[in-house]
Amino acid sequence: MLYLISGASRSGKSILAKKIAANKGIPYLSLDWIMMGFTNGIPEYGIHDKLFPDEIAERLWGFLKAMLESMIYIKTDCVIEGEAMLPELLVELSKEYKEELKICFLGFTDADIDQKSEEIRNFSDNTNDWLEDKSDAYIADHVKNMIVHSKQIRRSCEENNMRYLDTSINFLDTLDKAEKYLMA
Repeated sequence: MLYLISGASRSGKSILAKKIAANKGIPYLSLDWIMMGFTNGIPEYGIHDKLFPDEIAERLWGFLKAMLESMIYIKTDCVIEGEAMLPELLVELSKEYKEELKICFLGFTDADIDQKSEEIRNFSDNTNDWLEDKSDAYIADHVKNMIVHSKQIRRSCEENNMRYLDTSINFLDTLDKAEKYLMA
C-alpha cells in the first residue's frame, strides 16, 4: 500500500507521514528530498525549490507517476509526503490503483495569518528548518501563499472526489482524523 499525503506547506504532512510510517513499520519518503535532488543535482531540468508547489508538482509529475507505478508494480509499502502532488494529477492513478493507494490532502484555508506564523515559529524544531532564518514578514507572506494554495487544493479535491482535511483549527485533532482515514 502506498500512503500519499500532500497539501500546503506547514499543514502537518510530515507529522502525519511519520506517524503512519511508524505505526505501519514501513518506509517514509519526503518529496522534498527528491525536489532538492533536482535543485542541487540536475538544475538543468528546471525543477527547483523556488517554484510554487503546483509548478513543482506539474514539472515532477512524469517522474513521480513512473515512480509510483513502479512501486505499485513491485508491491512496495511506503508513506510518501510532499507538496509535489495535486489531486488533478493523482485522480487517474487513484482510479486505476484504488486498492493500492490511500490519498489525503491537508491545508489551512481558514488560518489566521498572524496565528499561523506564530505557530510556525513556536513549533519548529529549529533543526535544519528552512524557515528558521526567515523574517516574520517572510513567514507571513509564505502563510498567505499557502492559504491560497490550500484553497486551490480543497477545490481540486472536491472536483476530483479526494479527501481534504483542513488543519486551520484543531491542528492535532485534524491530523488524528487524517490518520484514521488513511489507516482504515
